Amino acid sequence: MIEQKRLQSHPHICTVPEEQKEKIMEIAMRAGHILLENGAEISRVEETIDRICRHYGIESANSFVLSNGIFSTMGNERESFFARVQHIPVSGAHLNRVAAVNQLSREIEEGKHTVEELGRCLDDIEQMPGKRKGVQIGASAVGSGAFCYLLGGDLADSAAAFLSGLVLYVYILYIGKNLSKLVQNILGGALVTFCCVVLYHLGLGHHISSMIIGSVIPMIPGVAFTNGIRDITDGDYIAGSVRMMDAGLVVLSIALGMGFVLTMYYRLTGGNLL
Repeated sequence: MIEQKRLQSHPHICTVPEEQKEKIMEIAMRAGHILLENGAEISRVEETIDRICRHYGIESANSFVLSNGIFSTMGNERESFFARVQHIPVSGAHLNRVAAVNQLSREIEEGKHTVEELGRCLDDIEQMPGKRKGVQIGASAVGSGAFCYLLGGDLADSAAAFLSGLVLYVYILYIGKNLSKLVQNILGGALVTFCCVVLYHLGLGHHISSMIIGSVIPMIPGVAFTNGIRDITDGDYIAGSVRMMDAGLVVLSIALGMGFVLTMYYRLTGGNLL
């Protein structure tokens, strides 16, 4: 009687055969994996997994999500036992995939998909292409020039930052991807600073500090830092601290690369750029 009342109050809840419940758990974890891997916050991942399980009538499902892992279990006297652990490395953000999984979760609650269709939907989401390399390079260049201007540079400084941002993302896409994250960011910060120093000496730009700051903006992990703050405010202290630490290490690595080039320039020339 209680179960009938619960189903009547949630008309879109459907029940699946016992042998399909493990498959539902796998699908829910896969959706959570895509979200976490592509920059979603912890609460969103947990909520999505819970919604999928609840829609298909799995009452005993429990999930625990960290910044780089998902732990899911199911089982009681009426449902079979299930336990899985997935490791998800800390990576970048692909918000189109996050939005696609969010939409799929809403459609599941509306009863628009069968269990068989869900796997194909997740396949399509995982295969969603990222932005073309040319678009990423252009966005980095435009973003660097715009931020340079916003942070006090003039048009000449913005033009120099535009070129530096372009060179930076060419390095990230074609060279940096083969390096460790720490080395990639150190060399990226050094490359940007070197380009700005060269352009400054060529007469393109008047305020090298604005040029450098604008040029490194594409490397700043804004999404990770924001999600870290949100996780902490939601009470996910471990996950939030890990994301904040990861963002802090990225910023520190960039600063090390920038500081190395500026120090070498000062020692070799005795000049003061700033």
